[in-house]
Amino acid sequence: MGERIKCIILLHIALLIYSFSGVFTKSAALEKFMSFKFISFYCVAILMLGIYAICWQQVIKRMPLTTAFANKAVCVVWGMLYGVILFSEHITIGKVIGASLVMIGIVIYSLADKEGEKDEQ
Repeated sequence: MGERIKCIILLHIALLIYSFSGVFTKSAALEKFMSFKFISFYCVAILMLGIYAICWQQVIKRMPLTTAFANKAVCVVWGMLYGVILFSEHITIGKVIGASLVMIGIVIYSLADKEGEKDEQ
């Protein structure tokens, strides 16, 4: 497996961890303030953000920062998915359109980034 593929896989694992930390913060918000569950959920969220930060640093050492940040937008889609599955939230047409625009933007940016790499060579 190539270095670029490994880096993209690590990036998306880090982004998955980052996006899932939101599940724990939302779960904490549903609990009584300063209860054991409230504190536990926030501690897990902070731990996950720490793991994400370490992975993120490893990723940006190996790939352009702009590419890494462009991929970070996938967390919007994962957030909607978590909301439906874990919190019984509803996906509206507005949310679908918004997430679609974000993903289209990522594709356009990625294609432009590849063209820029070709021009530099």
